[in-house]
Amino acid sequence: MAVPKRKMSRANTHARRSQWKAVAPKLVKTIENGKVVYSLPHRAKVVEDAAGTPLYLEYKGRKVADI
Repeated sequence: MAVPKRKMSRANTHARRSQWKAVAPKLVKTIENGKVVYSLPHRAKVVEDAAGTPLYLEYKGRKVADI
């Protein structure tokens, strides 16, 4: 495991950490049954019955996995 040779100053630590920024997820807008739905691209979505019970996962209109 790498060990630093000298202590890193507080200013350098804060400067390094300040470069990290969170990125908002890119959502895709689709219309399903007359409702606007936002979802993450390239992710399988859960298909539910009328009662709200999850049935299976679907991707690009195909069933990919059971739940």
